[in-house]
Amino acid sequence: MSEKIFRYKLDFYYQQAVIYLATLVLYVGIRGNFIEDQFNVVFKDPILYIIIFFVVLSIVVLLLNIWRDRRLIITDDAIIFQSRGKQRILPINEIEWIHIGKERFVETAGHFQSVNIQCKDRPITLRLRVGRYEKSRELVAEIERIARQVPQKNPPRLHRSRKMRIQQG
Repeated sequence: MSEKIFRYKLDFYYQQAVIYLATLVLYVGIRGNFIEDQFNVVFKDPILYIIIFFVVLSIVVLLLNIWRDRRLIITDDAIIFQSRGKQRILPINEIEWIHIGKERFVETAGHFQSVNIQCKDRPITLRLRVGRYEKSRELVAEIERIARQVPQKNPPRLHRSRKMRIQQG
């Protein structure tokens, strides 16, 4: 049984933490005072507290995502969504259809690609954003391999223009 593991990307969280930390250092450097070979920081500045809040929040979110250790595992007979605390198994024989497409307004890590998976027993379509995982091209290839095993059906279109409805009706 072949098993492919795709880890969740944390690049965005690292960049966010570094940018907020650099902003804090830059702001303290600009607002601080040099008085007789000493550097004093102005602690009564509310903007400093706001920047510190964002730095702490971004570091907490980064550490939380590192701790969660999310990954997507694709085997020959199932798609497994795994994190530290839980594991959701989606057997391939329970998949009604798979649609590999592009999202118009969401660009994740330079990719517009998303995968919609409809299960037989669930009313809501599962959306998988490919750009959020490492080795995204290999992930798309694996999803395409699975899509060839399930019946082909185009997902229903939700947003149709009024002009198109008038022409059809």
